[in-house]
Amino acid sequence: MTDLINLMNDLLWGSILVYLLVGVGVYFTIRLGFIQFRHFGHMFSVLKNSRKADKAGISSFQALCTSLAARVGTGNMAGVAVALTAGGPGAIFWMWLIAMLGMATSFAESTLAQLYKTKDDDGNYRGGPAYYMEKGLGMRWMGVLFSIFLIIAFGLVFNAVQANSIANAMHNAFGWDDKYVGIVVVLLSAIVIFGGIKRIARVAELVVPIMATAYLALALFVMIANIEKLPAIITLIVKSAFGLQEAAAGGVGYAIAQAMINGVKRGLFSNEAGMGSAPNAAASATPYPPHPASQGYVQMLGVFVDTIVICSATVSIILMSGEFVPGGQVTGIELTQAALSSQVGNWGSIFVAVAIFFFAFTSIIANYSYAETNLIFLEHNHKAGLGLFRIIVLGMVMFGALASLPVVWALADVSMGLMAIVNLVAIILLSGTVIKLAKDYNRQLKEGKLPTFDANEYPELKSQLEEGIWYTDEKKKES
Repeated sequence: MTDLINLMNDLLWGSILVYLLVGVGVYFTIRLGFIQFRHFGHMFSVLKNSRKADKAGISSFQALCTSLAARVGTGNMAGVAVALTAGGPGAIFWMWLIAMLGMATSFAESTLAQLYKTKDDDGNYRGGPAYYMEKGLGMRWMGVLFSIFLIIAFGLVFNAVQANSIANAMHNAFGWDDKYVGIVVVLLSAIVIFGGIKRIARVAELVVPIMATAYLALALFVMIANIEKLPAIITLIVKSAFGLQEAAAGGVGYAIAQAMINGVKRGLFSNEAGMGSAPNAAASATPYPPHPASQGYVQMLGVFVDTIVICSATVSIILMSGEFVPGGQVTGIELTQAALSSQVGNWGSIFVAVAIFFFAFTSIIANYSYAETNLIFLEHNHKAGLGLFRIIVLGMVMFGALASLPVVWALADVSMGLMAIVNLVAIILLSGTVIKLAKDYNRQLKEGKLPTFDANEYPELKSQLEEGIWYTDEKKKES
């Protein structure tokens, strides 16, 4: 069984997903006219009015914080360290590249999620890849397949991974027993997830900006204290990415392959662009401007903040500290803690443990919200099985705090990979709709109007949309 899972992982991450993610990223970058560079400033403009919401949805800012809560977790602190030790400094270059390309992919999937969103039994917005597969492509079976993969990866296994990281960080920093750490995390998670998606969004909105700002401030301090090392580190990353650092020793092809595979894998794990997870949060928002493409811009910014900003902060801490040893035994969160402690003293390890706690805890609740939306999709927008599912999720959190089973983590990678493939196929098939929406939004922007989506102008789309969200049937209204 273990050999089969590892074989699938090698196949998915060693070839298929590397080419597919890069290919789809390049495709949308070109089709959308290099939107992530051309409209870089507009991503921030959309945030100016991102606090607006209605009773059916959360605000765009809350949707961004929820998606960042899922994105900013162990991947940013432990995952970057793993990528460095497994793939060398060159892995960071490929992590950056997949993020820049992934911004266009994220625009596409989040825009589609907004367009095809629906309402659940309580009148809350729900949507995501499963919904645009069913409504946009007419392939419910594809949505069901995606939902199952997402529930396994995000609802169950990744939450165990996040709890495992919390338990390890707390044990390393304070010597606390994993069992008691697990109980605390389960209780806190229960308080939030039993409050539903709006409570999850409120907690994310409060915690994520504070922790991200504190972490970035500390990374900036380390960078300024070692500013003379910056040019050498950037040179090292670029040279290693193309095997130039290893050219003298031979094995260039292997070095490039390892850097690329680890960079792409950790980049996707961290920023989730193209995976189909963040669109579940994007669909829950009341967008402003009132157009599906506005959420595309918001979630594009999420990918940038996660990888280009926060992951780079971890890279600077590790490489500037001198703690990184190619092929060394210390990796993961221990390497990040050791690197920070060498720069700011013993309290650095404590800071990382606290940061991991909050980042991983918010990841647990955001991951759960994604899984909840997909469970509701499987139940045709009803919420009958949510109570039992919440108990199972909490059980996995406790399991993760107590156990470390590499096979389980490898299974999560397989599930995540399959989920990404299904989603990438769907957004390519729906790419015409993405381009149409982007052009509509930008035409109105150029004309000095507030971009507003009118489904009546697109009769070919109107029949696929849920009435009462992007349009209202006037005939029914009159009668």
